[in-house]
Amino acid sequence: MSSFVLDASALLAYLRDEAGAIVVEKALDRGAAISIVNWIEVLSKVAEVGGEPEELVSQLENLSITGNCLEIVPLLEDDAISIAKLRPATRTLDLSLGDRSCLALGMKWRLPILTAAQIWVNLNLDAEIQLLR
Repeated sequence: MSSFVLDASALLAYLRDEAGAIVVEKALDRGAAISIVNWIEVLSKVAEVGGEPEELVSQLENLSITGNCLEIVPLLEDDAISIAKLRPATRTLDLSLGDRSCLALGMKWRLPILTAAQIWVNLNLDAEIQLLR
């Protein structure tokens, strides 16, 4: 059972041992979820800097993070509709599809969302946003 929803910036902060990594580690200890779109963003960032996404997947599985502490959540048609409906409310802040998928998951599951994106605190949504730093 998840206690938090992570966006890509949160998981990347943890993986890179950046400021806020300890906050994400504590969330993982309690159980966290990440949407498949945000998971793709994380894997894409790994590939962007020359890393192998398959290696990260394997490492996190071997550490019992994915499948244990971190649930990767697929999206369904209802989720797509919720994500699309967030576009008008987030357009002025230029939030991405990944950002909106994270928000939609947190709102759907009524869980706090961990992010490093400080601009999210300006959102007027029924979502609990917690900044890492």
